[in-house]
Amino acid sequence: MARFRKAAMMGIPCLSVVLTLLLMGGAGCGKSDGEQSAQGGHAQGAGEHRQGRPEGQRPQQPAIPVAVSRAFSGSISSYYRATATLEAEKEAQILARVTGIVETLLAEEGDHVVAGDPLLKVDNDEYRFRLEQAVAATANLQSRYDRLEMMMKEELTTEEEFQSIRSELASAEADEGLARLALSYTTVTAPFSGRVTSRLVDVGQNLTVGDPVMVMADFDPLLARVHVPSREFNKLQQNQAVNLVLDSSGARLAGRIMLISPVIDPTSGTIKLTIEVPDYPAGTRPGDFAQVQIVTEKRDNVTLVPRLAVMTDKGETVVYTVTSGDESGAESGVEPTAERRLVEVGFTDDENAQILSGLAVDEPVVVKGQRSLKNGSPLKILEGPAEAGR
Repeated sequence: MARFRKAAMMGIPCLSVVLTLLLMGGAGCGKSDGEQSAQGGHAQGAGEHRQGRPEGQRPQQPAIPVAVSRAFSGSISSYYRATATLEAEKEAQILARVTGIVETLLAEEGDHVVAGDPLLKVDNDEYRFRLEQAVAATANLQSRYDRLEMMMKEELTTEEEFQSIRSELASAEADEGLARLALSYTTVTAPFSGRVTSRLVDVGQNLTVGDPVMVMADFDPLLARVHVPSREFNKLQQNQAVNLVLDSSGARLAGRIMLISPVIDPTSGTIKLTIEVPDYPAGTRPGDFAQVQIVTEKRDNVTLVPRLAVMTDKGETVVYTVTSGDESGAESGVEPTAERRLVEVGFTDDENAQILSGLAVDEPVVVKGQRSLKNGSPLKILEGPAEAGR
């Protein structure tokens, strides 16, 4: 009995180990055939996916449509730009020089008149009668003077009496001249050739000396006055060409520097320029705003590209050029690609930019669609290369 109990106690650990092994084996054997098949199929599919495309290879990028132009050789200028108001060369407010009632208007706003043309008439009956009175007084004194002159030759009158009548005659002649001048002032005339810009009176209105009656301006030529920094003084000279662009219509005008002030404004440090604009569209008027561009330096035979081709990317000035394929866009079997090119830009104007370095004459550059490009992007060229500037 004692030996049996000892054997039983020794067998308990062995039994535990056997039970554990049986449970593990049962779990492994308990998987269904379907589960094992799914697990194997997943592993096989992963292998097939790796064999379908090599690791690291990107999908093919679609070609980006662009327009292309070419760098060319030409001239470009730098400008000083300012805004100015166009003014008439001459402008005057015409004043009444006599007192009276406006009888007739002979010119209206917008009319073109020549120097000396009548603009209006003032009732002149009073001034006409005054002139007739002065003429009669002069004629009377002239007759007395003639008689005394004959008597003076025969020594029938004194020198004192003769000199007195001479003085009276001179005074009468002066009065006649004033009366004649006053009568002429009843017709208001144009002081210079130009246009009537404003009529300030109506028929029947009573005028006094000094009342404004009309405003006139001479539009030929128009003037623009701008103030430029004194540091630009050495780059400016009389008769220098100036470009102007009207704000109202976008029309481009050609002008010249007519006057350069000899002094510098101490408060602003600027110099006043008067620019003459001899030719302009019919609808242009004083008061129009214009963008003024004064050429300060011109460079010839430099490399130029359309201004649209130049862009700033990550703080760098770049253009995109075509590096391979058929630049004309024809089917050649070789797809053109874009190359991101760093460039240095000099002068720019409204249309072109000067390339100091990074691009040569006749190289193609992308002028439309470049915002979507990266270095090496495939291209589909829809336009170009145009013979820009030629």
